[in-house]
Amino acid sequence: MREFLKGPYLWDENHYWETSLIFSESLIPSLNELKNYQELSTPLPFIIFGILQHLFQQGIFLGRLFTFILSLAIAFIIGWGKNNQHHRSVLCLIGLFLCPYYLFYSGLLYTDIIASFFVLLGVMSYVHNRHFLSSIAFILAISSRQYTLAFPMAIAVYEFTIMLVLHLRSHKISLTQHWKWIAYVVACISIFGWIFLFQGLAPEVAIEASITPEVQKTVWAITPGGAINFLAFAGLHIVIPEFILFKLFSKFQISRQQKYRIIIVASVLLAYVLIFPPLLFGLGITSGIVDLLPSNFLKFAFLYFLSLIACIRFSQPKLISLMLLFNSFIAIKAHPWDKYILPMLVVFWYLKSIGFEEEVEKKNMLLSKPDSN
Repeated sequence: MREFLKGPYLWDENHYWETSLIFSESLIPSLNELKNYQELSTPLPFIIFGILQHLFQQGIFLGRLFTFILSLAIAFIIGWGKNNQHHRSVLCLIGLFLCPYYLFYSGLLYTDIIASFFVLLGVMSYVHNRHFLSSIAFILAISSRQYTLAFPMAIAVYEFTIMLVLHLRSHKISLTQHWKWIAYVVACISIFGWIFLFQGLAPEVAIEASITPEVQKTVWAITPGGAINFLAFAGLHIVIPEFILFKLFSKFQISRQQKYRIIIVASVLLAYVLIFPPLLFGLGITSGIVDLLPSNFLKFAFLYFLSLIACIRFSQPKLISLMLLFNSFIAIKAHPWDKYILPMLVVFWYLKSIGFEEEVEKKNMLLSKPDSN
C-alpha cells in the first residue's frame, strides 16, 4: 500500500497535482487562484491537497492517503448498516466493491472520492433529519464536483412534493417541515456562487483548453443522448450487481400492473433514444464494451438495454429515482465516463444497506390509512 500511494502519477494526477501545488502556496487561496486554475471541476479537493502539502510537504502521498481514508470511511458506513441487518450490509459493501472505479480511485489523487464522501455525508444527515448539516455537506460536495448538484436538487423536489401532499390533505405545515426542502434549495443555490466567480460553469482558462469536451465549452451546449449513457452506467454498475446479490436466487413474479409499467417505460425510453441517440464515444468500461460491438445497431441496442433495466428498476416515484433522474439530466453537460456514477453508486448502496426504501414505504402505508377518528 505504501508503494502504491507513493507510486508514479497516473493520468489526470499529473495536472491535478500541478493545480494542487498552486493552492499550496498559502492556507487560504487568493481570489485570483480560485478564478484561474486550469481544471473543469470546482476547487475544494485541490485546496485540500494544497493545504496538506503546505503543512506537511509530503508530496502527492498525503493527498492520496486522504482520499484513501475517505474511501475507507465510505466503505465502513455502508458495511456497518443497521445492527439487525449485517448480512444485507455486507452484500451492499460487496456491491460497492464490484464497481472497479471505486477501488481504483480510492488510492489516487482524484476528486471523485472526496465528492462522493460529501454526498454521502449529506444523504446520511438527511436520513437522520440533520438538514442544516446536510445542506453544508452538499455545499461542500458541489464545491468538489459541480454535478453533485443533482442530489440536493432531488431531495428538495422530493420534500417539497411531500409538503404539498400534506397541505392538500389539510395538514398544518410547520416551519420545520418547510426547512426540510428549503435547506436543500440553499445548497443548490450555492452553485451560482461558483458560476458568478468563474463567469461560467468552470474557470475560463480551463474551458479554453484544447482537451475540454465541446459540450462543456459553452453554457448552452448539451448532448441529450448523454442521459442514456448515464442510465446505462447505472444499469451496468448498480442494477446488475443488485440483481446478482439480492434477487438472482429468489423467486419473484411480475404482476400485470408491473408488466404494463415496463411496457410504458420501454416505449418512452425507445422514443427518447430514437430522437436523442446515446453517445458512442467516451471513457470507461461501458464505452470499451461498445467499441467491441461490430455494428452501430448492436451498440445502440446494448446501451438501450442497460438504460432500460435502470429505468425499470427506478421507475417508481422514490427519492433514489429522483436522484438518478437529476444525475441523468446533468449528464447531458458531461463527457460520458463510467466514473461519474460513483456518487450515485455510493448513495444507492448506503440507502439499501439501511433499508431506506422499505422504511419509507412503511411510513407511506401508515400515512395513507384513513384516520380512525
